[in-house]
Amino acid sequence: MAYFTIEKQDGIAIIYLDQPKSPVNVLSASMLDDFKGLLDTIEEDKGINAAILYSKKKDCWVAGADIKAFMEMKSSEEAEELSRGGNKLLNRLANLSKPVIAAINGATLGGGLEFALACHYRIASVDKKTVFGFPEIKLGLLPGGGGTQRSVKYVGLRNALDMLLTGKNVYPFKAKKIGLVDELIHKEGLLQAAIKVATQAITNGGIKKKLRKKSILDKALNTSIGRNLVLKKARETVTRKTRGNYPAPLKILDCVEIGLDNGFAAGLEAESAGFGFLHGTPACQNLIGLFLAMQDNKKLRSDAKTHQVDTIAMIGAGFMGAGITEVSIKAGYDVILKDINLEGLGKALKTIWYDFNRLVKRKAMGHVERDTLMSKITTTVKETDMKEVDLVIEAVFEDIDLKQKILSGVENTCANNTIFATNTSSLPVADIAANTKNPENVVGMHYFSPVPKMPLLEIIITDKTSARAKAIATNVGLDQGKTVVIVKDGPGFYTTRILSALTHEAIQVLKQGASIECIDNAMKDWGFPVGPLSLLDEVGIDVAAHIARGDLGEMFRDRGIEEDDSVQRLSDAKLLGRKANKGFYNYPKKGRKTVNTGIYKYFGGEERKELDKEKVQNQIGLSMVNEALLCLQEGIISSASDGDLAAILGLGFPPFTGGPFSYINTQGASTILDKLNDLESRFGVRFTPADILIKHAKNDMVFE
Repeated sequence: MAYFTIEKQDGIAIIYLDQPKSPVNVLSASMLDDFKGLLDTIEEDKGINAAILYSKKKDCWVAGADIKAFMEMKSSEEAEELSRGGNKLLNRLANLSKPVIAAINGATLGGGLEFALACHYRIASVDKKTVFGFPEIKLGLLPGGGGTQRSVKYVGLRNALDMLLTGKNVYPFKAKKIGLVDELIHKEGLLQAAIKVATQAITNGGIKKKLRKKSILDKALNTSIGRNLVLKKARETVTRKTRGNYPAPLKILDCVEIGLDNGFAAGLEAESAGFGFLHGTPACQNLIGLFLAMQDNKKLRSDAKTHQVDTIAMIGAGFMGAGITEVSIKAGYDVILKDINLEGLGKALKTIWYDFNRLVKRKAMGHVERDTLMSKITTTVKETDMKEVDLVIEAVFEDIDLKQKILSGVENTCANNTIFATNTSSLPVADIAANTKNPENVVGMHYFSPVPKMPLLEIIITDKTSARAKAIATNVGLDQGKTVVIVKDGPGFYTTRILSALTHEAIQVLKQGASIECIDNAMKDWGFPVGPLSLLDEVGIDVAAHIARGDLGEMFRDRGIEEDDSVQRLSDAKLLGRKANKGFYNYPKKGRKTVNTGIYKYFGGEERKELDKEKVQNQIGLSMVNEALLCLQEGIISSASDGDLAAILGLGFPPFTGGPFSYINTQGASTILDKLNDLESRFGVRFTPADILIKHAKNDMVFE
């Protein structure tokens, strides 16, 4: 039992979970074999009257299943049998006559949470690293170890569906409130508290615990009418949000409903069958591939001493600057926040305080931690206060003269080896660094808004950017919790460039007579979280016009793509999108947004016609896919995997497809080539297929 070691005292077996040669504990086939032997020991050893499961890992109880091993399974039947075997063992644990207490500190996710739920009592630490959840849905799966059944039993239908269908994290105080755990304690006293529970259980002939008080709503939902109403509403919501692209949520609802209607055993059987079915779906394979790519991304970190920084200077206290400051101090950095006036600095501090205070109210952060983090910010209006820092990040307006001026000021103030990172979405970094004395110190760090929530950081390197500058920017980004994709400098880099292709084509379809709803709904059905015209409103139509006027627009014109001034005309008319309360949609102060039919006069008049949805999807979606191919061909991105990560995490490219390159692999390069050839024959050079696609189609190759 390499995974488990046992220490006995006074009839209690303290079982230490400690997976060899791993920073975390995960569930695997070998672990389940060890677990079977452990159960034998607990049952047969007359000197054991109670048991405690306690992890030796610093910040992890059991983090979930071994995803790589899961991917190596050759068939859905194998996955189904794994679930069935795991359920058999967890049932055996749940039915033990001797009480088993889960003493939990750290991440307890997926199969780890299912393991804990099969125990008879759960006591958890209030440490900030302690977190619970069922993230399987994010991988296109369902919990395959009784999670769909025991969660309903312990936390009720409403709370269980909230966990199962979102995959969101539940922190200790919420976990206690809803009944996921029975008791909370500081981690220093966790083991002793568990021993106390075990001792009392031995003395009293079993564990006596308080039942969770059910609200009036929960009691109402515990009736067949109430349950059916909740499940019906959940199905409607899932169908509306997934648009048929993600099979896992409906399978989860099936398992829950079968368990409620036909009993626990039937629910478990449905769970195992569903687990096996989902294993074989393209959505599951692509989502797990995305997850593994994100894990591998962390290997970009450099441990060299010259690539580490302690303090960051942040120039610009606007919305982006405040966001970058927030993720930086949470990552442990001290930040010198500079702006031209105190008012801007005050607004930034207020924004960060508001975000932290929300966490405090949810008990996901303590008052002391909030105050400690806020103390890591030093505000200033003086450049000289930044002179000792190793990294300066700039997040001001997209104006090249302003950015060059700020860079010059930093060079005159800071050391010769201070790294200057510009947060820009479209301006070539080489142009910003054109007049600098030390171009090797300049790098791009393109954050996405809102910074605390968006997971991607696009790092842009020029031909002159040093390895040190790239490594420092990468390390900081990883510390900030970002997935880092390194791209080559050029107009629009990668994400802005492929997004511009998408939105440009959406405008063309609008000119062809399609309605705004037709375009946005078609692309949401294709898998995007929002339609391209809604996205333009969110980004700001003036921002899109600014990008089109710049180097990116010039690059498209040089390729022979006809210039389109539609977005500029909308900007000139002050139809700027959400921030102006009017763009492609109207945004009233109260109520939902509505289509702005008045905007049709810029696109051929109010008379609209129905276009074939699939043709709309191909025209708009494949424009983005082909642009991604050109970026790989030109070396803007170094791999298809990077292109997939950036498109999904930065732009919302349909995650279930795995990204633009995985989408090509699934559809087949020849199929995509045929579609692009057809589009080129109808719409011209903007759909000329990338040479790299022609090569892959000819040789029946896949993108890796």
